Amino acid sequence: MATSNKDQHIAELLVNGSDKDYAFKMLIEHYGKPLYWHIRNMVKDHDDANDILQNVFIKVHTYIDSFKGDSKLFTWLYRIATNESLTFLNSKAKKNNISNAELYLQLTANLEADVYFEGDALQLKLQKAIATLPQRQQQVFNMKYFEDLKYKEIAQILEISEGALKATYHLASKKIESYIKNHQDN
Repeated sequence: MATSNKDQHIAELLVNGSDKDYAFKMLIEHYGKPLYWHIRNMVKDHDDANDILQNVFIKVHTYIDSFKGDSKLFTWLYRIATNESLTFLNSKAKKNNISNAELYLQLTANLEADVYFEGDALQLKLQKAIATLPQRQQQVFNMKYFEDLKYKEIAQILEISEGALKATYHLASKKIESYIKNHQDN
């Protein structure tokens, strides 16, 4: 998601504006859907994604005064959404007494029964392949492949170098390709 003058306008209204309620409504309208899909790619479940999105907007509303403009607004929002999603996943894994890797496999397996999942067999296989990746590779792959974010934007969100990010994406892509080749009959 590329930033625009509208993003800058929303950020200015949120931080300096007299009508913060209007600015916050604009923020939700502008970022609600992309943030939902960012979260949904991480947690897989529609209801969980909606709950986390609500928490993200509560945090944004609470901490908007701490937004200094050092990063782009969408980078700040995505970082909050990513952190909230990771906190949720870590908590869920701990509560179920399983590893994060096992949780990702369970969440992906549940997609077949999810009425909100609109993918076909190939999409489901792709999700299963992604679930086998380490958490950081999943994040990078999802942001680049599904959300079509630029490397620079992902690097800012995840706070890692572009070089490391490109290597991570390449490695994730190779692992996914290998998984799909090895599971062609499933």
